[in-house]
Amino acid sequence: MPHSNTIHESLTAVFQVRRFGSDVSAGRNGKHPELAVLLWERALDPQKGTWSLPGGRLRDDEDLDTSARRQLAEKVDVRELAHLEQLSVFSAPDRVPAPRRIASAYLGLVPLTTEPELPADTTWHPVSDLPDMSFDHRTVVDHARTRLAAKLSYTNIAFALAPDTFTMSTLREIYCAALGYDVDTTNLQRVLTRRKVITPTGATAPSGRAGGRPAALYRFTDSGLRVTDEFAALRPPT
Repeated sequence: MPHSNTIHESLTAVFQVRRFGSDVSAGRNGKHPELAVLLWERALDPQKGTWSLPGGRLRDDEDLDTSARRQLAEKVDVRELAHLEQLSVFSAPDRVPAPRRIASAYLGLVPLTTEPELPADTTWHPVSDLPDMSFDHRTVVDHARTRLAAKLSYTNIAFALAPDTFTMSTLREIYCAALGYDVDTTNLQRVLTRRKVITPTGATAPSGRAGGRPAALYRFTDSGLRVTDEFAALRPPT
């Protein structure tokens, strides 16, 4: 059946590493660092009460990147992203009820230390425990998670999830959360140093309550995306 009134929309899976739960064995603050995605709860049908990615209709006077950023600002009040890239196009004829909608999906990243002020109907959800999601939005989240994990291996994309300066233990937590499996701190530091992804600042973090030697602080060498080793792969432990 022809679709003469097809709508083009943008959707963005915004990820941030956050802490959920209360397991004291998890370390600092007694909470697990996990990859989280930003979702808002639908108040109207179709699929009232399910959770959606922020997005909406493409205007006649804007390109897709502009639309994605506008929707984030208007729908969930997120105005500053460290990284935004187009992910894929979702165009199944029955992905949403009529009229037909074609979605250009994006991957957006927010640093660990950023805390956007969110509307009441919007919150962060662990990617490992997603709620009942609207339409094909869970599939979009899965695609975005896979893209992020792949790029962590061969680019410096973790700069968009990390604070300006960090210890290696904090950076390891970010990688573990985003990849979904454990990463050795020493190996991670060696790989990222060899690829000139991170640079020591010469400063140290404040000592914790337990004392001990202060941890060195690092920063990312670049604040924009670049390929560091096109054939590299960070693999889970065997």
